[in-house]
Amino acid sequence: MDNISKEMKRFNYLLGEMDAAYHRMSLKLGLSDSASMILYAICEEGDSRLLSEICRLSGLSKQTVNSSIRKMEAEGILYLEKVGSKSKRVCLTEAGKVLAGRTVLRIQQAENAILSSWPRQDVEKYLELTERFLAALREEAARMQKR
Repeated sequence: MDNISKEMKRFNYLLGEMDAAYHRMSLKLGLSDSASMILYAICEEGDSRLLSEICRLSGLSKQTVNSSIRKMEAEGILYLEKVGSKSKRVCLTEAGKVLAGRTVLRIQQAENAILSSWPRQDVEKYLELTERFLAALREEAARMQKR
């Protein structure tokens, strides 16, 4: 069966290759994929972020996020702080800030450098098309029903 278009195959290939590139960067920097994604999500906001946001942004399962956070907490990289009755904030320790500076902040700098090297209209078009694809995918997901 060949249910997928040539373009979708190319799109999936590119997504897989991007994931592989991030995996290689994380390994070179001494981080697991989950630790890298968690630290990345935290560093987007500064030095702390709500646990629920980390789960949503990382695409990792709650179980994977919680396991990875427990490990990083035991290593002194981060700690949890209660926020209200049900929420928790994940905060970097000083050691975590140093680790983030040696790892995910370098990844973010590389990403920023890449986008900065592109013409502004290319960046805007890339983001616009990605947002359109995501919105359409969400609409399809909402319409989908179990068979």
